[in-house]
Amino acid sequence: MIAALVLGIGIGGFLDGIVAHQLLGWHHMLSGWYPREDMRLMMVGDGLFHLLCLVIVLIGVALLNRRAPLPERVLLGGILAGWGVFNLVEGIVDHQVLGLHHVRPGPDQLAYDLGFLASGAVLLVIGFLFARRARG
Repeated sequence: MIAALVLGIGIGGFLDGIVAHQLLGWHHMLSGWYPREDMRLMMVGDGLFHLLCLVIVLIGVALLNRRAPLPERVLLGGILAGWGVFNLVEGIVDHQVLGLHHVRPGPDQLAYDLGFLASGAVLLVIGFLFARRARG
């Protein structure tokens, strides 16, 4: 299950970066600390974030490769739970504690941040229930 969790953390980071940073353009990794107008710095921050996500995914794949294959429901449950862990950790540390960025800065900033945290909790619970049912 640890391997699937690690894989889910990396995948969750990729999905956050692709959707919120690139497709929606709501924020960049460093947009809470530096002016958004400095696109070179924003791109470097996002690139380093994606590189970290790639390393985490590769660690997850290596961990999966060192063990017997997981049942599909356990693998999927672990990935969903890992994505939830990513959202919770990133939402608490980057959004709230460090102020590195917010999900969508502006008048409803707190609502978006809380929604992101709630999505993490839901993904974590669904993932563990999914994996647990498969084991039981």
